[in-house]
Amino acid sequence: MLNKDLYERYLQKKAKKLGISVEELKGGSSRTQSIHPQEAAAPAQSEYSPVYNPAPQPVYNQTPQPVDPQAVPLEPQADIFTQNVVEQPAPDYSQNFEPQIVDRRENKFCVIGYPLGHSLSSVIHQAGFKSLGIEASYETLETPPETLVERIKYLKNNNYKGFNVTIPLKLPVALFIDEVDKYADIASAINTVIINPDRTMKGYNTDVIGFRNAIPKDFNLTGKVAGILGTGGAAHAASVALADSNVKEIRFYTRNIPNSLELLNYMRRLFPKIQFDAYQIEYIRDLSMVDILVNTTPIGMLGRSADMTPVEKPQLMTLPEGALVYDVIYNPKNTVLLKLAQELGYKTVNGVDMFIGQAAAAEEIWTGRKPNTDLMKIALLEAL
Repeated sequence: MLNKDLYERYLQKKAKKLGISVEELKGGSSRTQSIHPQEAAAPAQSEYSPVYNPAPQPVYNQTPQPVDPQAVPLEPQADIFTQNVVEQPAPDYSQNFEPQIVDRRENKFCVIGYPLGHSLSSVIHQAGFKSLGIEASYETLETPPETLVERIKYLKNNNYKGFNVTIPLKLPVALFIDEVDKYADIASAINTVIINPDRTMKGYNTDVIGFRNAIPKDFNLTGKVAGILGTGGAAHAASVALADSNVKEIRFYTRNIPNSLELLNYMRRLFPKIQFDAYQIEYIRDLSMVDILVNTTPIGMLGRSADMTPVEKPQLMTLPEGALVYDVIYNPKNTVLLKLAQELGYKTVNGVDMFIGQAAAAEEIWTGRKPNTDLMKIALLEAL
């Protein structure tokens, strides 16, 4: 029902407007009969009313009169406030809309490490990008450990999309990474980094995959003993790949046993069913227990110590028949160590396939697409 006070105010204003008294208006004179029922039912303007009437004139000194409900028939008041009102659906706040960052950076990539005079990373990555039909640059940026902070700033400030990491930076680069993948976490070493548009960085270890895939399929690692020369970043990746392949024991040969204890204890916690031990590399005498010997040191690398071997021939001869000698060095593809092993009749694996495998995985991380590894390998072999 219409509010009594509002109704009185309406009658007063309407009578004033028509030039008659309120009593005449209530009495139903000929003039009131011309009032449209809807108009008669409309309340006067107030601060609560949804109906706007411009500049109504107030009526003063009028004595309120009792209201006769039968005098002026009123339509249901709900119509006054609901006609021509379209209900609007409530806004939906159930979805969170994240701002999209548009990446307008050029396809700029590189490898960092020291020294890099031997590196052929640019050769295989350019072949990989070409196989994908992608215009990209790939640089070789020598980065001594003491300049790593400045190098990371340089890469971010100059809009690089990603980079590879090689010795001796695979471990210290982790200090600047915001997030790591499973293998980088387990191996505690990073060889591939993607720089996001917001300048955050995620680290990966594609060496694990590359290392494992390069081992011949007919060489069963289950229950075997592995010997790893070195305890750097490549050694971490190799040990994870071997542990994942169900070897029963891994022996690390290193120049500094105390410095390797952290790695040993970590691997023991991670793979409690596998035995891990450390030995002084200079005192290798007997390798008769080792089924697969892996060199992860830079000894034998072109431009550094290409004419050297981490294990001499007399010690190498103690390997059991059918042993596999694996050198992660790819340049030269036949290191002194591998040449000695071949002379002694052992199976050998060089670092070419591992190098191609880790590089292809890196490009897939950067671009979301798999490059042609055959074309990458051809480019590498032509450059060696």
